[in-house]
Amino acid sequence: MSRPDWEEGGFGLYIHWPFCQAKCPYCDFNSHVVAQIDQDRWKRAYLSEVERLATELPGRTLQSVFFGGGTPSLMAPETVAAVVDAIRKAWPVANDIEITLEANPTSVEAGRFRGYRDAGVNRVSMGIQALNDDDLRRLGRLHSVAEARTAFDIARHVFDRVSFDLIYARQHQTVGDWRAELTEALSMAADHLSLYQLTIEPGTAFGDRFAKGGLKGLPDDDLGADMYALTQDLCDKAGLPAYEVSNHAGDMAQSRHNLIYWRAGDWGGIGPGAHGRHTIGDQRFATETALSPMEWLLHVEKQGSGESARTGVSPEDQGTEYLMMGLRLAEGIDLARYQRMTGDALDTTHLKPLIEDGFLEIIGSRLRTTDAGRPLLNAILRDLIV
Repeated sequence: MSRPDWEEGGFGLYIHWPFCQAKCPYCDFNSHVVAQIDQDRWKRAYLSEVERLATELPGRTLQSVFFGGGTPSLMAPETVAAVVDAIRKAWPVANDIEITLEANPTSVEAGRFRGYRDAGVNRVSMGIQALNDDDLRRLGRLHSVAEARTAFDIARHVFDRVSFDLIYARQHQTVGDWRAELTEALSMAADHLSLYQLTIEPGTAFGDRFAKGGLKGLPDDDLGADMYALTQDLCDKAGLPAYEVSNHAGDMAQSRHNLIYWRAGDWGGIGPGAHGRHTIGDQRFATETALSPMEWLLHVEKQGSGESARTGVSPEDQGTEYLMMGLRLAEGIDLARYQRMTGDALDTTHLKPLIEDGFLEIIGSRLRTTDAGRPLLNAILRDLIV
């Protein structure tokens, strides 16, 4: 008997903590600023959801847990410990399970790192975003560069694995500025870097300013492309090649949790606005939860489930998701797996010219973007998904 398709990607758990100290002007994530948080009440809700999902998806080997947000480093370490303990009792876990927590590098939160380690967290992803104090203020960040470096140094000594994020193509930033900043970041000896080009999202404070003619000095497309090319060059030379469009890692340091998404595995989504993918029998489902923290909390407490919607994913849509997510990876997608998912081979009508133009390549049974094609991924996907 062949194994279920989701096992090709693995099984993980995403836990969304929706609260932040302040809303960053570029952020379109589901995050909220509140005066007080009832940690015990939220802990009970998370534990209830872990129990529900374990009943529905029993016996699977869990490979990763990711506490995302929001700002999960505002969670009490005792809350994290209770959730991790419940998870370990609910599923068999991989010997090398990855348990990640996103953190902001303020001095106060850095002092909690040892508590998170003792709770079972073995990887931290830090939202540093810039190594320039003026730009940190423009980005609405509450920390300074000095605080970020101090928090990072503490994290390196506390956790087995540390990643951090930077945003480039910021206002008035030059290629030389980005070269100096990325060189400094690479000297900090993280094993994983997430490097994102600033995008202006509708519905954010930056989106509103941009629509009114604000946000002067944003790099044009050519300058953004030059910064992207520089990023690849410097990270390659430093031994942190891009394994995904915006993510760079040393050997064996890739984010195992995010690989589950990109490789079309299954994951449970817990918390306000968390999405999930569950395969039950031969049917794959997309799950959603309410965006509002209070609405989600009441769903769990009164209905016994935080899930607000569940939709069957057709084989065609599953193949489309695999294509969209898998081509983000340097390894690409398995064409034979795509055909098993959908029942049909990938249409070569639109594939052929992209290969001839040097944007895609087929190596064995795998389709992947080339170095020239990766920065053009969105345009490539528009041609492939018709």
